[in-house]
Amino acid sequence: MTETAFPAPEHTQDVEEGSVFAPRFTSEGLLPVMAVDATSQTPLMFAWMNAQALRLTLDTRIAHYYSRSRGKLWKKGETSGQLQKVVRIRTDCDQDVVVLDVEVQGDGAACHTGRATCFYRAVSEDGSLVSIDDDRLIDPAKVYGKS
Repeated sequence: MTETAFPAPEHTQDVEEGSVFAPRFTSEGLLPVMAVDATSQTPLMFAWMNAQALRLTLDTRIAHYYSRSRGKLWKKGETSGQLQKVVRIRTDCDQDVVVLDVEVQGDGAACHTGRATCFYRAVSEDGSLVSIDDDRLIDPAKVYGKS
């Protein structure tokens, strides 16, 4: 595996207009990541990366994340077969957030609930949640051994 360290920019101008990818991790060493469908730009999921996950993603072009709840690296789709092939990596002007444009392999479920996206509910005007996608592409109980 390649070195996980990323360069530290010297000036704001370098971060905002330069050509060097110098991601700015939180004080906990994490970087927020939004995965979107590479074709439709539909939001699929939100997660975190540490430097190792980001380096693995860059090197393999398969999305890797850092699970805060499990405290470990996580290769998306390793258990379910729903790997996320990275088509493009974008960063914002501050380089403190990344967006992964991905193609979901397998049956196309990005969410552990079996849906294509984790964003399957909308907040209505009264503040309640309304389902906007009840279609499950995989059965989570079969894939993960739990509901």
